[in-house]
Order: sequence, then structure tokens, then C-alpha cells
Amino acid sequence: MTHETNSPATGPARRNLLTIGAGAVLATGCSRLVAAPDLGASPSASGTAPGADLTPGAMALFDNSAYNFNGLFALGASGAGAAEVGEVLTAVNAINKAGLSAQSYVTTFRRLGDRLMAAPESGVPDAQTTRFRALRAAQYYGQALFFVLGSDAPGDEERLYKAGRAAWDKFCSLCDPPPVTDRVPYGKTPLPVWFFRPDESGKRRPTVILTNGSDGQNVDMWTYGVPAALDRGWNALVYDGPGQGQLLFVDQVTFTPTWEKVVAPLIDWLSRRQDVDTGKIALTGLSMAGDLVPRAAAFEPRLAAAVAMPGCVEPWRGFPPEIREILRPGKAETNAIWNKEVVPHLPAADAATMKKRFEPFSVPAMLAARQGKVFTDFYTPARAVQALTVTDVVSRIRTPMLVLDYEGDQFYPGQARELYDKLTSPKDYVKLTAAEGAQLHCSPMAPQLHCEVVFDWLQETVRGGRS
Repeated sequence: MTHETNSPATGPARRNLLTIGAGAVLATGCSRLVAAPDLGASPSASGTAPGADLTPGAMALFDNSAYNFNGLFALGASGAGAAEVGEVLTAVNAINKAGLSAQSYVTTFRRLGDRLMAAPESGVPDAQTTRFRALRAAQYYGQALFFVLGSDAPGDEERLYKAGRAAWDKFCSLCDPPPVTDRVPYGKTPLPVWFFRPDESGKRRPTVILTNGSDGQNVDMWTYGVPAALDRGWNALVYDGPGQGQLLFVDQVTFTPTWEKVVAPLIDWLSRRQDVDTGKIALTGLSMAGDLVPRAAAFEPRLAAAVAMPGCVEPWRGFPPEIREILRPGKAETNAIWNKEVVPHLPAADAATMKKRFEPFSVPAMLAARQGKVFTDFYTPARAVQALTVTDVVSRIRTPMLVLDYEGDQFYPGQARELYDKLTSPKDYVKLTAAEGAQLHCSPMAPQLHCEVVFDWLQETVRGGRS
């Protein structure tokens, strides 16, 4: 782990999707669960040695790096009770035996989720058994959901999301105390929220708002923050924003570049609660939310601290040049290239990846994908991804910020350091490494270590450890 701190004297002293022609799936950079490049290939600005194998030995669950990356997230979630090592490895073996494909992956993990939501064969489960079986089911439905657009039944996407959501809600209902649930006003579509508290004492506490990436599910926010917050006496707010969870898969609301307009009503909602210390509200963002959090911090002055996991300033740069070059100034020309020169030559697996990458930015793309079709309008969602660039607003940030980076990050190499260097607020930079088992985008095998780094920093920053 490498750590760097900059405390300005003037402030508080604080922390190829597709290679055209070759048909090889590379990295999209839009989320933490994506088709990844060959991890043994030469890396880039991530600083990994050329030829390094970042998933050696037992870390290689599948031959395909995209499926392997997903599987590692499920395995890593076991430390938070959001998976079971034996269940995940048994599923991996079953998928490999059947022949690795989107269909075998979806079918295996969906059946595992279904089994856990049913009563165990051993007898009548108590509330705790039911609770954690539901949490694990939410993880496994999420695993299936990610690849469903490449399966034989892409139209099952919304049903799979709802199955995972039902499992999550079952889990939450059995927590002690259960999270407070609500729908926070936001435009025409309110944001569903789950407010976790250590107890029901009503004590004013620091609170962290946990922000997901472009394709994470609520269960991921459990793994990457809720227990860590509760164990330290913090409240934790989980929510679905535009382009995420219910707002995407059910309400059909796509991402917005003005994330401060998402965070502001959440802070308003928290500020009305007697058990929230309004001067100690922090914001974290996982994966692509490492871009959303700096944007919110640039315009929302009520945040006491913010964490980008990893730092990101331009998600569009996470797409390989061959994809970015399709985008031209004119919509007609761009879409002509896409539909005439690219789509007809897309292998099925690459087409599924493209559908998945663009659906959070385009309802027509999502609906076409559910019908087994490739979207025809590339221009509009590509422009929506471009609009997430925060390069020009980082200098506005006054909030203390921690920027995480990861050895071998496949999707935003170099961008964490770029964000850190542009920040003029109190700031810290921490890079998690392969020596700790914390390599790759979002440290899929080390979420506990990840949370330790984040919450140690939050404790020190928000509770006034350094001044």
C-alpha cells in the first residue's frame, strides 16, 4: 500500500470494449464489473510490471478475465457475509464443467439465488439464517444479472433485478435494527433509500452516504461500507441514483452528469433526522462513482469528507480508442459508422458487452438489448458518457478528499493520480497493491482491507483527528 498526503497551509491539514477488426473484448471503464482485458498483457499507467499476472493460481476462477473478475467480487464478498466461499467455488466448478458462457453463468447463479430464497432442507430456519441466506441470494442474483443480456433470455433482466431486490429487502427487514426506508424526492422519480443505524437510541452520529457505480447492486454497498460504518458507530445511507438499480431497471431513468443534484436531496433528508450529525456527513463512491463523488463535492458544500474509489475524471477515456473514434461531431455520421461498419461484425459476446456498457446511459439501448438486439443510436449514449467528465470542476472542490487507486486497475489507469494532482483541497492518495491481495479495480478480493483504509481515513478526517 502506498500513501500520500497533501495538507495545504490555507486549509485544514488533511487526505477496448472492442478492438475493431479483431473482435477482442477489452475494457469499457464504465464500472467495476466489466469485460476486462487480458490481465497478463502489458499494463499502462497503472504501474504494474509488464507481463505481470494479477490473478495467479487460485485467483484464476475462469479462463475468461471478464467472468473471472465478476467471480472474484462474489468470492471477496464472503468476508461481509454477502457470499459463501464454498457456494461460490461450487458454482465456479459447475460453470466450468458446463462450459463457460453467459448462459451457464446466469443459470448457475440464478439457481443458487433461488435455492437460498427457499427454505433450507435441514429444517425451519431462524431469522438470522433467513437473513443471511437472503443477503447471499442478492449477491448471486446480481452475478446472474450482469451477464443476462448475453444469455438466451435477455428479456429476463428486469425480473432478475427484482429477484435480487426482493432478496435485499428481505435481508434488510430482518436486520436489527432494520434500516429506515423511504423514497427521497428527485425530479419525477424518487430515490429509494435504506438508512442503517447502529441502534435505535437516536444518538446523533456521523453518517456516510454510499454511492454505487454504473452496474453495482445494493448488496455491493453492504460489502463496501455498511458493516464497516455500523461497527464504528456511524450511520450508513444506501441509495439508488439515476442509472442504478430500481431507477434504471424499473423506472428507466439513466445517469445524469450533475450528481450534486442527486446528493443534495439525500443530505436534505438526512438533515431532518435527529440521529444524524449534520456537520459530519461523508460521501463515498465505488467504481464509476469515483467520478460522481468529485462532481458532487465540487458543488455541494455540506459534505465533511469525500472518498473516490478509485479516482476518475473522465469515464469516456476508459473506453478504448477504437470505440471512442466512432464518435463524430454529427449524430448521423456517427450512427452510420456504428450500424454499417461495426455492428454487422460484432461477435455475440462483444455485442453483449456493448449492450451492457451502454444501457445505463440510454433507455432505447436497454430495451433493444432486452429484445436481443444491438442499439442503433451510438451517438446519444456516447455523448452522455462524455458529459460525465469532471476535469474542469475539480478545482472547485473544498471538501477533504481521499483518492484510492489500485495496482493493475483495468478501467481508469492513471486517472486516480490525475484527480489527486488536480485537487487543491486537503487530500490523501492511497494505492492498494497486489502484495496485499488488493489488486485490480475496486480490490475485488480485499473489500475488508478496502473498508479499513476508507473508514480509518473517515474517522480521522470527520471526527477531527488532524487539524
